[in-house]
Amino acid sequence: MAPSMSTYLYDWGGLNVSLFHAINDVHTPLLDRLMLLGTLAGDHTNFPLYLALMATFGLVVAARGGANRAYAWLSVLAVFGVGYVLEGQILGTLKPWLDFPRPPLALPPGTVHVVGRLELHHSLPSGHSSFAMLLAASLWAVANRPVRLLLVAFTLWVGLSRISLGAHFPADVLAGFTLSLVLVWLLRLSRLAPWPRPRPEKQTITA
Repeated sequence: MAPSMSTYLYDWGGLNVSLFHAINDVHTPLLDRLMLLGTLAGDHTNFPLYLALMATFGLVVAARGGANRAYAWLSVLAVFGVGYVLEGQILGTLKPWLDFPRPPLALPPGTVHVVGRLELHHSLPSGHSSFAMLLAASLWAVANRPVRLLLVAFTLWVGLSRISLGAHFPADVLAGFTLSLVLVWLLRLSRLAPWPRPRPEKQTITA
């Protein structure tokens, strides 16, 4: 029988499952707690908290940096807010429609280490990974290099936690990352929230 399209796009010729086991098979009490915390940090219900923190920090930075910084942070908030709504609609449609099985259902019994809540359906794409990437990609435009490194670490932490806890395959995580990256890119291309561009500040002429 000829390989199906999913063999290449999702199964990766067996690599998807191999990578899953390479991550999911490693467990210690400390690692499990760290992964549970990563999943908690990437939960979409944290949206109001992250939005409030971003808005507060943005106000402080804007007050010290002038109109350019205020515009940049307003753009970030627009991308994060609108992206969150669109992402929710897309995930709410894709996950039930695709209805991919999660690792505990797709793999032989006893081969998946599940930590926390047992989930069996709607594996593709990973909602936690998508939300983590949405947050990171939204902030990217106003972040310096150290902060960008933290954003990358945060996103990977959330994605790895979903695999470690037995909730998703690596392909689900990658799909979640890709979804939000494309979404933020499209929002930045639109006139709703373009990439922040420097604007000349008004000069005060004194004698």
